[in-house]
Amino acid sequence: MLKKLAGCIREYKRPAILTLLLMVGEALIETMIPFITAEFLINRIQTDGANLDMMHIVKVGLVLIAMAVCSLACGALGGFTCSRASAGFAKNLRHDIFERVQTFSFENIDRFSSSSLVTRITTDVSNVQMSFMMLIRTAVRSPLMLIFSVAMAAYMGGWLAATFAVVIPVLAIGLLIVSRKAMPAFRRVFKKYDRLNESIEENVRAMRVVKGFSREEYEKKKFAAAADSISDDFTRAERIVAINTPLMNFCMYFNMTVVLLLGSFMAINGIGGVKIGHISALLTYGMQILMSLMMLSMIYVMLTMSAESAKRICEVLDETSSMKNPEDPVMQVTDGSIDFDGVSFKYSEKAQKFALADINLHIRSGMTVGIIGGTGSSKSSLVQLIPRLYDVTEGCVRVGGVDVRSYDIRSLRNSVAMVLQKNLLFAGTIKENLRWGNPDATDEELIEACRLAQADDFVQSFPEKYDTMIEQGGTNVSGGQKQRLCIARALLKKPKILILDDSTSAVDTKTDAMIRAGFRSYIPETTKIIIAQRIASVKDADLILVMDNGRIDAVGTHEEMLCSSAIYREVYEQQTNGGDGNEE
Repeated sequence: MLKKLAGCIREYKRPAILTLLLMVGEALIETMIPFITAEFLINRIQTDGANLDMMHIVKVGLVLIAMAVCSLACGALGGFTCSRASAGFAKNLRHDIFERVQTFSFENIDRFSSSSLVTRITTDVSNVQMSFMMLIRTAVRSPLMLIFSVAMAAYMGGWLAATFAVVIPVLAIGLLIVSRKAMPAFRRVFKKYDRLNESIEENVRAMRVVKGFSREEYEKKKFAAAADSISDDFTRAERIVAINTPLMNFCMYFNMTVVLLLGSFMAINGIGGVKIGHISALLTYGMQILMSLMMLSMIYVMLTMSAESAKRICEVLDETSSMKNPEDPVMQVTDGSIDFDGVSFKYSEKAQKFALADINLHIRSGMTVGIIGGTGSSKSSLVQLIPRLYDVTEGCVRVGGVDVRSYDIRSLRNSVAMVLQKNLLFAGTIKENLRWGNPDATDEELIEACRLAQADDFVQSFPEKYDTMIEQGGTNVSGGQKQRLCIARALLKKPKILILDDSTSAVDTKTDAMIRAGFRSYIPETTKIIIAQRIASVKDADLILVMDNGRIDAVGTHEEMLCSSAIYREVYEQQTNGGDGNEE
């Protein structure tokens, strides 16, 4: 885990190493200042008194000022290089997580919720960034300060420094116990952050539904429950961590009291060669030792907290895509023919039931194929196997006569365009959204695709026309308008295979018919697969499938299906008896 995270430092190794060196310099200078003050100033004043040369005091003072300036410079530069290194490390870490997520198959994405991925790339990365900052700065400075201060205290105070042998273990053990008690609460918080983000994400996405059903109070209570749960865990942990301060104060004042009492007695009576300067230095070193221990306890708490974040981050970085290119992939799809040979599929190895079972189907290039079936009949599951969004569990899917697993994934998906019922538009102009289908498309090509998708009329009605800004998720256009723009985007791709997964459900039957007529004229050689609930949307197809419970119940033309398929005939009669040809 540490090796994987360390690999994200990359070009920021130099400021990280420089920070370490600056912290060594700062710690060394800070521990030398009390020594010089005691030996060359306070003890000399005590020994020589009025006979002490004023120039000696000035020289020592200048040396101390120079050392203080050097210490300040090391600290300030260390802070700058540390910030640069930690911010760069976090940038690289977010970049690597995002890049890894982009390689995931649907199967991989199903293992992580979207809210969890957001938490990992934001909160978890921030925690790891903070720990990295402390590791290269505080985690170097504090141990060095502790070691140098203990060594100097033993050198200057002799056995008087034995007081630290009592204080240090007490404080270290106390801080360790406090940290270990607080850790379980901190660990629980991260999983609860996922649920909090999920509540926010759902509420923002479904704002219209929430307001339509007047469920604002319910959503507030749900959010408050998640926020309160996090607050309770943090409060519980902070109560435990708060013991650090009184424990620190107790050890500090105990040390000061012992050093002052014993040191004064020894200095007055000339025992052990202890002088006033030594007492002053021991008090300073005592403060440095205790502060170093305090900082080490904070580092321990932060590292323990971030260990959970680091683990969650590495779960994403270690996740390998379940779909990989073969060693010698086929780079070009020759045509839009599709073959399903003995295909069975389930979404997870642990799943008890197959979503698709025993699918055998041949579709010639350029055919129009209609698919109907009830909710849960696995219509979408069937078409998702074509661009290899999922791999088959059994059997084989071939496109252009080649097993889809033999293709270069990018080449295969560039030859297949999918338009979903809930397809997304991204924040940006209409032009920018359309050019997802073809980044090099001219304005004339954009307009032509929109005309074929029956989208040009409403786009031209906007004041900014094709430069109109689409809000995030396409919330400023209607469902039908969104679907037509998504169809236009797919047409610009000029794919070998076009899949419409119930993507005209929000448009009227006349517009639906005009869109299908546009397909025939614009992409006659493209294989078109239309999933629909309306018989009118598929009746003119070259081939119609009826899906039922993950299997193909019947195959044929409209006239053949009316004679051979009870399901198709029942749906047709229900819709035509309504007189409008619309959905049930």
